[in-house]
Amino acid sequence: MRIGILGAGQMAEALGSGWARAGHEVMVGARSQEKARKLAEAIGAGARGGDLRAAAEHGEALLLAVPALSVDGILAEVGAADGALAGRTLVDCTNAYEPDAFTNAPNSFLLADDAVAERVARRAPGAGVVKAFNVCAAEVWTSHAGRGLGVPLCGDDERAVEVVAGLVSDLGFEPVRAGGLRRARYLEAVSVFVVGLWFAGYDARQMLPPLQEAFAHSDA
Repeated sequence: MRIGILGAGQMAEALGSGWARAGHEVMVGARSQEKARKLAEAIGAGARGGDLRAAAEHGEALLLAVPALSVDGILAEVGAADGALAGRTLVDCTNAYEPDAFTNAPNSFLLADDAVAERVARRAPGAGVVKAFNVCAAEVWTSHAGRGLGVPLCGDDERAVEVVAGLVSDLGFEPVRAGGLRRARYLEAVSVFVVGLWFAGYDARQMLPPLQEAFAHSDA
């Protein structure tokens, strides 16, 4: 599959490297074409770098991997409002953390925007927007590749969700179909809540029992 990556940061490298190794045709796009080309060289496996529009045009599936504050501008640059991304799968892995989120965990971990994925969908009419890969940091997607970590997916377009489920599997993770796009805001909230706990030194897994023990019994 042809995958266009909008952004040239850590998430772009972590996910793009895995997809390139899995045999996908990856193109990285960024405002700095030099940065995009350097990242493509680091990814290897035939990955290419260029500008944002070139990456958007290349991808049957696209990864939006930019800071939340840059989302509107990046989508505008690739012509999303005019339907340039219509019919394409668009993976949103962003989180709109407050700028000072990492200063005083967990209290400082708050969201500046509690529904980024819904905003992405409004800015990119016709695209199959799927929220995914937003719960964990880029390093996790690299170090845990092939270890079966679950990746929640939220999206309204069933075809797009299936595409992203396949891309999750290609990285060695387990797709978790978590509902429609309106539930993506809860996935964004999970991220800021859980990451805040991690940075405060807590193991968030301690809050949840295994599936077979998760259901309440009637008091009757």
